[in-house]
Amino acid sequence: MNSSPETNTEVLLARNLSTVFPGPDGILRVLNKLTFRIREGEFLAVLGPSGCGKSTLLRLMAGLLRPTSGEILYRGLPIREPLPDTGIVFQKANLMPWRTVWENIFLPLEVAGITPQESKERVRQMIELVGLEGFENTLPRDLSGGMAQRVAIARALINNASLLLLDEPFGSLDALTREQMEFELLRIWQAHRITAVLVTHSISEAILLADRILVLTPRPAQIQLDLEVNLPRPRQQNLRYTPEFAYLASQLHTAILERI
Repeated sequence: MNSSPETNTEVLLARNLSTVFPGPDGILRVLNKLTFRIREGEFLAVLGPSGCGKSTLLRLMAGLLRPTSGEILYRGLPIREPLPDTGIVFQKANLMPWRTVWENIFLPLEVAGITPQESKERVRQMIELVGLEGFENTLPRDLSGGMAQRVAIARALINNASLLLLDEPFGSLDALTREQMEFELLRIWQAHRITAVLVTHSISEAILLADRILVLTPRPAQIQLDLEVNLPRPRQQNLRYTPEFAYLASQLHTAILERI
């Protein structure tokens, strides 16, 4: 299987997207007229130097922020508020410490007014999907960082999300755990094949996971490079050591350094 999404249906369109914030020395220009599309089932990664606006862009997609100018459309409609079929995973799992794994995953359904009895099977399936069977009654304090992020991913998907937004989800993990979680995310995404957007600082992670990679310039961010990742799926660990992987990494590294 190649790395292309299953359809060419447009899920998200950003058009001339700009964002400014008030800063200590006046206006802080963060995003500058970004235009791009994301297709159904596509896994998009966003790279760029620290502080360039990657997380701001993700929050615009999530409906947590409004653009200063331009627009961002989800399935043809402007995003003006958080969308019910969008799941978000941040760098910190942000689990409720007094709730068990099961209760943390159940939380979005509880907010939606669904009873534990009605959702029991859905939560069980999600726990199985993220590989946490046997930890249903465990509190967050007793979970490793990787396990906590699995709970966060399950919680993001429990409402049948069709768009998954990930903001440096493995950035706080050690190198070996991060590598393991990258392949866990690949497995979970492959099972659902939903549209996903990943913000990351890791060139290797972006290539391993994504169908396509956007490289942003330093603030105010513009798109420096829009790169297709034409590597076969399913992806394996030894892919990192191939000439094709190295060539893509070189292109991305050059694009990032070009504007720093």
